[in-house]
Amino acid sequence: MKKMDLTMMVEKGEDGYFVGQIVEFPAALSQGKTIEKLEHNLKDALKLLLAVQKEQLKRWGGHIIR
Repeated sequence: MKKMDLTMMVEKGEDGYFVGQIVEFPAALSQGKTIEKLEHNLKDALKLLLAVQKEQLKRWGGHIIR
């Protein structure tokens, strides 16, 4: 699988946690106590989001482009 660069948008919340979103996949949101933990959590959120979308495509009869 090809790798792609993604953009992480980050803000520091009032509670000290970092909150972030993957710009190219706005539904991928997460938080973390450190930037490193936020990045890890965002990768997990993206994997989950893509897995759900793949299942939805199967149910709706869509085709996956490889």
